[in-house]
Amino acid sequence: MQRYADCPQILRDFLVYHETIKGQSKLTISEYYLDLRMFLRFMKLMRSDMPIHAALEEIDIRDIDLEFIRGIETSDIYDFLSYLSSDRVVNPESSTPEYGISPASRARKLSAVKSFFKYLTVRTKQLAENPVADLEYPKLRKSLPKYLTLEQSAALLQAVSGQNAKRDYAILMLFLNCGIRRSELVGLNLTDVYDDRIRVVGKGNKERIVYFGTPCRKAIDAYLVERNKKVLTDNRALFGSRDGNRISTTAVHRLVKKYLLAAGLDAEQFSAHKLRHTAATMMLSGGVDVRTVQEVLGHENLNTTQIYTHIENTELKIASQANPLSKLDFQEE
Repeated sequence: MQRYADCPQILRDFLVYHETIKGQSKLTISEYYLDLRMFLRFMKLMRSDMPIHAALEEIDIRDIDLEFIRGIETSDIYDFLSYLSSDRVVNPESSTPEYGISPASRARKLSAVKSFFKYLTVRTKQLAENPVADLEYPKLRKSLPKYLTLEQSAALLQAVSGQNAKRDYAILMLFLNCGIRRSELVGLNLTDVYDDRIRVVGKGNKERIVYFGTPCRKAIDAYLVERNKKVLTDNRALFGSRDGNRISTTAVHRLVKKYLLAAGLDAEQFSAHKLRHTAATMMLSGGVDVRTVQEVLGHENLNTTQIYTHIENTELKIASQANPLSKLDFQEE
């Protein structure tokens, strides 16, 4: 935990717990670190004579201990959320800075604070009272996830070309057929591929099996002919990069954007994650049960998956309106 040397011991213990005991991903641990460091810096700022607009990044929190944490009250948490909503700079490098981060970002930071106090009260019992136990999350505007139509998906696949065409085609087929996350695709090893399925390691190091059809199998087989001729620095990796390493999430992001542009699609509107949305939508369109789609996507909560049923409802409405008979108006005399 040398990388968290600017944090107090009590926060480092929390991060170690989630990394080693809870098995959280590196991304989750990093988000906890950044969000809770900001929170503790703000708490220290509130107890000092510094102005509210003082640079949080310059505040040393290494001396914060349990007694300091015990003194944090619910009203302090509200002050922090108010700061995020009204005073936090969205982009510090902008010449015309905007203030107030989004409800989703505020909800993520509150989630980190809630996890921290749950750890102190429930897991380690260092505190008797939890000041955030009853705090509600900021209300989020629900929006339907964007996804590619069948025709757009076909255009994306047809746009694949170049030196790494077989690799890139296999990557896109896995996204569109299996709905896996970008980090999950990057983590795939050669031994994770079976006849008609792959073994995926998702969030929280949870494993699941995802099946695919014959076209996806053919795409993988075509790529494996090339892959088996290469030696990578991590030779377990299914997908490699030009420099001989395991392919990175950044490289996958770039190749998806490249082919979206080549297919004439909006690369700002769509992304690798939108291909996951596309897979989920196509599964439901094909009559797959929502709970099965939940297992395929690796969603912990069914509510996360059910958003795609709203897409289906919208499409059903559009389909009914597209029927020529729907435009006829027969009135009984």
